[in-house]
Amino acid sequence: MIFRNAVGRRVGVAGALVLALTACVPRDHAGQGGDPTGPPPKPTSAPSASPSASIDPVAECPASGVRIRSTGGDAAMGLRALGLELVNCGDRPYRLNGYPVLWVLNEQRKPIILRVVNGAKEITSGFDQPPQPVTLRKGERAVATVLWRNLVTDSTVVATAGAYLTVAPAAGQPAEEVDPDGPIDVGNTGRIGVSAWRKATT
Repeated sequence: MIFRNAVGRRVGVAGALVLALTACVPRDHAGQGGDPTGPPPKPTSAPSASPSASIDPVAECPASGVRIRSTGGDAAMGLRALGLELVNCGDRPYRLNGYPVLWVLNEQRKPIILRVVNGAKEITSGFDQPPQPVTLRKGERAVATVLWRNLVTDSTVVATAGAYLTVAPAAGQPAEEVDPDGPIDVGNTGRIGVSAWRKATT
């Protein structure tokens, strides 16, 4: 699968992969959102992922006061990276201090049991920046990155590929479905990594 390049805020992963990801604290979907065999929180909106268009901070703002979308994916030597963007579309400051909460779903929209790694030490190296408090004024954005490897190490284990991705700003917060820009093809690694939210600088 060839991932599209996001225009503007494209996530680059070729070569040395210089991204600011966080310390690695593994946990599965139960740690992210309750029973991993049960449904994730109902998304507050349909997926939004037009890389060339910005999120309108005024139109169709959910009750949560934030909108989340993907900014497109990239791949290099089996390593996948998908950008996430959260915009404060509400009238009050919005505070973050941690990691997005992820649910990967199959074609039938059933959750896939994966170990979610805060950071990516088990997926790639050099991604160690811890989370920092972020305060977003109206119209300001925060970004994060989802990482995984399309890797099959055991031919007797069926490879996993998710079709849908649901993201919440933090545990217990309303979730939104985002466009994963292709399959979430984790092979049989059984894990996916995510960085902490950080304030967008451009």
